[in-house]
Amino acid sequence: QVQLVESGGGLVQAGGSLKLSCVASGRIFSSYGMGWFRQAPGKEREFVAAIRWSSGIYADSVKGRFTISRDNAKNTVHLQMNSLKPEDTAVYYCAADLRTMPTMTAEVDYWGQGTQVTVSS
Repeated sequence: QVQLVESGGGLVQAGGSLKLSCVASGRIFSSYGMGWFRQAPGKEREFVAAIRWSSGIYADSVKGRFTISRDNAKNTVHLQMNSLKPEDTAVYYCAADLRTMPTMTAEVDYWGQGTQVTVSS
């Protein structure tokens, strides 16, 4: 069983920045594919970013603005969000995939509880 705990959400003005963090349990964290998804009200949960070893992949909507990184020594994955837009407002979920980088909700083995990000215009 893997437990994921997110932190770092909040309210920010458009153009601002936030950094989300997710701490994972488990002794083999370094082998997990880790990702971030988000879900806005009335919309389906969507892929944001994922990382397996050192390089991340991103949804087109966040490419160039968001950066995913991981610290295996601390069992932590981060999402640095810059140049935030009102359309980035959503609940952000940390995700773990035991086999590959999670880019679809169906691939995710474990979810965090979510953290709210609100971007005001």
